[in-house]
Amino acid sequence: MKRILIIEDDISIAELERDYLEIDGFSVEIALTGDDGLQKALSKEVDLVLLDLMLPGVDGFQICKAIRTEKDIPILMVSAKKEDIDKIRGLGLGADDYIVKPFSPSELVARVKAHLSRYQRLIGKEPQSDSIMIRGLQIDQAPRRVYVNNQEVVFTTKEFDVLTFFALHPNHVFSKEQLFEKLWGYDSLGEISTVTVHIRKIREKIETDPSNPQYIETVWGAGYRFKG
Repeated sequence: MKRILIIEDDISIAELERDYLEIDGFSVEIALTGDDGLQKALSKEVDLVLLDLMLPGVDGFQICKAIRTEKDIPILMVSAKKEDIDKIRGLGLGADDYIVKPFSPSELVARVKAHLSRYQRLIGKEPQSDSIMIRGLQIDQAPRRVYVNNQEVVFTTKEFDVLTFFALHPNHVFSKEQLFEKLWGYDSLGEISTVTVHIRKIREKIETDPSNPQYIETVWGAGYRFKG
């Protein structure tokens, strides 16, 4: 049984999320403060975190960042805020998805299932080739580690997925819509801007000059291409 941690200060919302997830067979625990949520996220075996942004004590952004330093599990941020800057900040810190209140419980369950399913496929499948080596960039697929000029660089789950996908399909142009569909696994529940955010973060980690990328280049009007 998959374990979900809900970090949400509104008890009515937290209990509604819990009830729908438990109906679908998940084991759910609730934390009503940021401090309690962070402690549970780091100390307990959790498969996915539903993380509200505005929390008493430690806020959602701080919790997301702290979890990412210790664990590589799906994190879905939840908030009533719709401003793009919040989405970008959250995804930039390593969140896998962002859902805006109010939302339907069925949509929430669908996103949770999609991220858990994809995560399980990624950690359970055998890679086509263990290592990919391209001009000082090394991607070790089995242990999911990345090295730039022999120095290891830490990647989130989704950043690793995006980079590996590009490296396995060099010199092919993919639109944002194609990348979103292929890498997020569904094309109607998320934000296409997520693709841009993740590519920006990857460039910051692998490029000597992110404004003049040598690996993932922008093909204006078409999308992105990994130079093989």
